[in-house]
Amino acid sequence: MEKTSIRSLIVTALVALFFGFGGAAIWTASGLGNGQTREYLLENPDILPQMAENFQKQQASERLSGVAEDVNAPFPGAILGNPNGSITLVEFTDYGCSFCRMSEPQIRELIAANPDLKVVIREWPIFEGSDQAARMALAAAKQGKFSEFHTAMFATGGPSAENILSAATTAGIDMAKAQEVIYSPEAEGELAKNTSLAQQLGFGGTPSWVVGDQAFEGAIGQEGLQKAIDTARGS
Repeated sequence: MEKTSIRSLIVTALVALFFGFGGAAIWTASGLGNGQTREYLLENPDILPQMAENFQKQQASERLSGVAEDVNAPFPGAILGNPNGSITLVEFTDYGCSFCRMSEPQIRELIAANPDLKVVIREWPIFEGSDQAARMALAAAKQGKFSEFHTAMFATGGPSAENILSAATTAGIDMAKAQEVIYSPEAEGELAKNTSLAQQLGFGGTPSWVVGDQAFEGAIGQEGLQKAIDTARGS
């Protein structure tokens, strides 16, 4: 297939996706027909990534609208930062995820820079062996030791049985009480809920984030997260 034909197909698909019938009507009303629309997009290809990004944001916002309340409601104690903060940043995380580990100190920096920030951690163990670490984190949350365990667990380097025990010891967790939580229906329900929420939001991996009406995934860095927080604060 010729390059021109391929580009035409791409343009047609993008116009259909981003403008739809309503968009087509706008273009018609403005005096631009389909051919002119195509030519405009071909001559201004820089707007296509912007269109794609805006479309993805719109889709994420629409998916979030039906589950926002559940997403923002934390498991008791699984909060970092200001528990009464006016801005909520939700992180879907996994202790076996290297990008989540990289994000942990960035979250601490964000908390220090944003006194109004509440960070809700949703345990979503998708890597092999991380399920036990997630369960221990929930047990730590019930004992008011979540922040201590969360930091210690990422510092160990991986969710092995030895590292989980080490992080729990560092956090000062009562292991007898923890065992009552680890395999409880409450913990099982929380992990199942987090998986369901992640799937409904279209997340494919960790870390994934929600703040305000924004839902996105990946290690976007401290600057990217701060920008999202500022957007939520200003909305």
